[in-house]
Amino acid sequence: MRARSRSPWPVTLWHLALALAFALLFAVVGSGLVRAQEPARRSAAELMDVLMWNREPVGGPFSLTDHSGKPRTEADFRGKMMLVYFGFTYCPDICPTDLVEIGRALDQLGPAGEIIQPVFITIDPERDTAAHLAEYVPLFHPRLIGLTGSHDAIRAAADAYKVFYEKVETGGGDYTVDHSAYVYLLDAEGRYLGFFPPNTPAERMLTIIRSHLPRGKPN
Repeated sequence: MRARSRSPWPVTLWHLALALAFALLFAVVGSGLVRAQEPARRSAAELMDVLMWNREPVGGPFSLTDHSGKPRTEADFRGKMMLVYFGFTYCPDICPTDLVEIGRALDQLGPAGEIIQPVFITIDPERDTAAHLAEYVPLFHPRLIGLTGSHDAIRAAADAYKVFYEKVETGGGDYTVDHSAYVYLLDAEGRYLGFFPPNTPAERMLTIIRSHLPRGKPN
Protein backbone atom coordinates (compact mmCIF):
# COMPACT_ATOMS: atom_id res chain seq x y z
CA MET A 1 0.00 0.00 0.00
CA ARG A 2 1.47 3.33 -1.10
CA ALA A 3 1.89 6.17 1.32
CA ARG A 4 -0.32 9.10 0.48
CA SER A 5 1.75 12.00 -0.85
CA ARG A 6 1.26 15.33 0.83
CA SER A 7 0.00 18.27 -1.14
CA PRO A 8 2.84 20.70 -1.94
CA TRP A 9 0.70 23.80 -1.24
CA PRO A 10 0.79 23.88 2.57
CA VAL A 11 4.58 23.56 2.49
CA THR A 12 4.93 26.28 -0.14
CA LEU A 13 2.69 28.72 1.73
CA TRP A 14 4.52 28.03 4.99
CA HIS A 15 7.87 28.73 3.36
CA LEU A 16 6.50 31.90 1.82
CA ALA A 17 5.21 33.12 5.17
CA LEU A 18 8.54 32.28 6.80
CA ALA A 19 10.47 34.12 4.09
CA LEU A 20 8.27 37.22 4.49
CA ALA A 21 8.74 37.13 8.25
CA PHE A 22 12.52 37.00 7.87
CA ALA A 23 12.41 39.77 5.26
CA LEU A 24 10.48 42.02 7.65
CA LEU A 25 12.84 41.17 10.47
CA PHE A 26 15.90 42.04 8.41
CA ALA A 27 14.27 45.26 7.21
CA VAL A 28 13.56 46.38 10.78
CA VAL A 29 17.01 45.38 12.05
CA GLY A 30 18.68 46.89 9.01
CA SER A 31 16.92 50.23 9.44
CA GLY A 32 17.92 50.22 13.07
CA LEU A 33 21.55 49.67 12.11
CA VAL A 34 21.41 52.54 9.63
CA ARG A 35 19.97 54.83 12.29
CA ALA A 36 22.57 53.68 14.75
CA GLN A 37 25.34 54.56 12.31
CA GLU A 38 24.02 58.09 11.71
CA PRO A 39 25.68 60.60 14.04
CA ALA A 40 23.24 62.10 16.51
CA ARG A 41 22.74 65.81 15.94
CA ARG A 42 23.94 67.84 18.88
CA SER A 43 21.67 70.41 20.44
CA ALA A 44 22.20 74.16 20.22
CA ALA A 45 23.31 74.16 23.86
CA GLU A 46 25.89 71.41 23.27
CA LEU A 47 27.36 73.22 20.26
CA MET A 48 27.43 76.52 22.12
CA ASP A 49 29.36 74.79 24.90
CA VAL A 50 31.90 73.58 22.33
CA LEU A 51 32.39 77.12 21.04
CA MET A 52 32.42 78.86 24.40
CA TRP A 53 35.11 76.59 25.83
CA ASN A 54 36.97 75.90 22.58
CA ARG A 55 36.56 72.15 23.11
CA GLU A 56 36.97 71.16 19.45
CA PRO A 57 38.51 72.57 16.26
CA VAL A 58 36.23 74.99 14.43
CA GLY A 59 36.13 75.49 10.67
CA GLY A 60 37.41 73.33 7.87
CA PRO A 61 37.02 72.41 4.21
CA PHE A 62 33.84 73.11 2.27
CA SER A 63 32.74 72.77 -1.33
CA LEU A 64 29.87 75.09 -2.22
CA THR A 65 28.61 77.41 -4.97
CA ASP A 66 28.65 81.20 -4.77
CA HIS A 67 25.84 83.55 -5.76
CA SER A 68 27.26 83.90 -9.27
CA GLY A 69 27.15 80.13 -9.78
CA LYS A 70 30.92 79.65 -9.37
CA PRO A 71 32.16 76.61 -7.38
CA ARG A 72 33.97 77.69 -4.22
CA THR A 73 36.10 75.99 -1.62
CA GLU A 74 37.81 77.36 1.48
CA ALA A 75 41.08 77.46 -0.50
CA ASP A 76 39.70 80.28 -2.68
CA PHE A 77 39.87 82.62 0.30
CA ARG A 78 43.43 81.99 1.45
CA GLY A 79 45.25 85.27 1.93
CA LYS A 80 42.05 86.91 3.18
CA MET A 81 40.73 87.10 6.68
CA MET A 82 37.13 85.91 6.75
CA LEU A 83 33.92 86.79 8.54
CA VAL A 84 31.67 83.76 8.09
CA TYR A 85 27.96 83.77 8.90
CA PHE A 86 25.42 80.95 8.58
CA GLY A 87 21.80 81.98 8.08
CA PHE A 88 19.00 82.07 5.53
CA THR A 89 17.41 84.77 3.42
CA TYR A 90 13.89 84.23 4.77
CA CYS A 91 15.15 84.87 8.31
CA PRO A 92 12.98 87.74 9.59
CA ASP A 93 15.25 89.44 12.09
CA ILE A 94 18.56 88.13 13.44
CA CYS A 95 20.20 87.32 10.08
CA PRO A 96 19.66 90.71 8.45
CA THR A 97 20.61 92.46 11.69
CA ASP A 98 23.93 90.61 11.94
CA LEU A 99 24.68 91.07 8.24
CA VAL A 100 24.09 94.81 8.56
CA GLU A 101 26.61 94.94 11.42
CA ILE A 102 29.17 93.00 9.38
CA GLY A 103 28.74 95.50 6.56
CA ARG A 104 29.10 98.43 8.99
CA ALA A 105 32.29 96.98 10.42
CA LEU A 106 33.83 96.64 6.96
CA ASP A 107 32.81 100.18 6.01
CA GLN A 108 34.32 101.60 9.19
CA LEU A 109 37.59 99.81 8.51
CA GLY A 110 37.86 101.52 5.15
CA PRO A 111 40.79 100.38 2.95
CA ALA A 112 42.15 98.24 5.82
CA GLY A 113 39.00 96.14 5.56
CA GLU A 114 39.81 94.99 2.04
CA ILE A 115 41.78 92.09 3.48
CA ILE A 116 38.56 90.76 5.05
CA GLN A 117 36.17 88.64 3.01
CA PRO A 118 32.62 88.45 4.38
CA VAL A 119 30.82 85.18 3.57
CA PHE A 120 27.17 84.25 4.06
CA ILE A 121 26.48 80.49 3.97
CA THR A 122 22.83 79.57 3.67
CA ILE A 123 21.32 76.83 5.82
CA ASP A 124 18.24 76.77 3.59
CA PRO A 125 19.55 75.62 0.19
CA GLU A 126 16.07 74.54 -0.87
CA ARG A 127 15.00 78.18 -1.22
CA ASP A 128 18.33 79.98 -1.25
CA THR A 129 19.52 79.24 -4.75
CA ALA A 130 22.48 81.05 -6.25
CA ALA A 131 20.11 83.33 -8.17
CA HIS A 132 18.19 84.20 -5.01
CA LEU A 133 21.39 84.88 -3.08
CA ALA A 134 22.54 87.14 -5.93
CA GLU A 135 19.60 89.43 -5.15
CA TYR A 136 20.04 89.19 -1.38
CA VAL A 137 23.71 89.62 -0.50
CA PRO A 138 24.29 93.01 -2.22
CA LEU A 139 21.70 94.50 0.15
CA PHE A 140 24.23 94.25 2.97
CA HIS A 141 27.65 94.84 1.40
CA PRO A 142 29.01 94.85 -2.15
CA ARG A 143 31.79 92.40 -1.18
CA LEU A 144 29.58 89.93 0.65
CA ILE A 145 29.67 86.49 -1.00
CA GLY A 146 26.69 84.18 -0.66
CA LEU A 147 27.27 80.42 -0.72
CA THR A 148 24.81 77.59 -1.27
CA GLY A 149 24.99 73.93 -2.25
CA SER A 150 23.47 70.53 -1.67
CA HIS A 151 21.93 69.66 1.69
CA ASP A 152 24.86 67.35 2.42
CA ALA A 153 27.44 70.00 1.53
CA ILE A 154 25.71 72.60 3.70
CA ARG A 155 25.43 70.16 6.59
CA ALA A 156 29.14 69.33 6.32
CA ALA A 157 30.10 73.01 6.43
CA ALA A 158 27.74 73.68 9.34
CA ASP A 159 29.09 70.72 11.29
CA ALA A 160 32.65 71.95 10.75
CA TYR A 161 31.74 75.33 12.23
CA LYS A 162 29.63 73.82 15.02
CA VAL A 163 26.46 75.45 13.71
CA PHE A 164 23.08 74.25 14.93
CA TYR A 165 20.15 74.38 12.52
CA GLU A 166 16.94 72.49 11.95
CA LYS A 167 13.93 72.93 9.73
CA VAL A 168 10.67 73.70 11.54
CA GLU A 169 7.33 73.30 9.79
CA THR A 170 5.02 76.26 10.37
CA GLY A 171 1.89 74.93 8.63
CA GLY A 172 0.43 75.29 5.18
CA GLY A 173 3.53 73.78 3.61
CA ASP A 174 5.71 76.63 4.89
CA TYR A 175 8.67 76.39 7.22
CA THR A 176 11.36 78.33 9.00
CA VAL A 177 14.83 77.32 10.17
CA ASP A 178 15.91 77.46 13.79
CA HIS A 179 19.64 78.11 13.97
CA SER A 180 22.53 79.42 15.98
CA ALA A 181 23.77 82.81 14.82
CA TYR A 182 27.48 83.42 15.28
CA VAL A 183 29.89 85.47 13.22
CA TYR A 184 33.12 83.49 12.83
CA LEU A 185 36.46 85.25 12.42
CA LEU A 186 39.25 83.42 10.55
CA ASP A 187 42.78 84.52 9.77
CA ALA A 188 44.35 84.67 6.31
CA GLU A 189 45.38 81.01 6.55
CA GLY A 190 41.83 79.88 7.34
CA ARG A 191 42.52 79.35 11.02
CA TYR A 192 39.68 80.00 13.42
CA LEU A 193 40.26 82.99 15.70
CA GLY A 194 36.94 83.24 17.52
CA PHE A 195 33.30 84.18 17.16
CA PHE A 196 30.97 87.08 17.81
CA PRO A 197 27.58 86.27 19.38
CA PRO A 198 24.28 87.37 17.80
CA ASN A 199 23.55 91.09 17.77
CA THR A 200 27.19 92.08 18.23
CA PRO A 201 27.47 95.71 17.06
CA ALA A 202 30.08 96.64 14.47
CA GLU A 203 32.02 98.70 17.01
CA ARG A 204 32.49 95.67 19.24
CA MET A 205 33.56 93.52 16.30
CA LEU A 206 36.17 96.10 15.38
CA THR A 207 37.88 95.98 18.77
CA ILE A 208 38.70 92.34 18.07
CA ILE A 209 39.21 92.51 14.30
CA ARG A 210 41.72 95.35 14.50
CA SER A 211 43.93 93.37 16.83
CA HIS A 212 44.26 90.67 14.17
CA LEU A 213 44.85 92.88 11.14
CA PRO A 214 48.27 92.48 9.51
CA ARG A 215 50.78 95.08 10.52
CA GLY A 216 50.83 98.07 8.28
CA LYS A 217 47.03 98.05 7.96
CA PRO A 218 45.90 99.97 11.03
CA ASN A 219 42.53 101.69 11.19
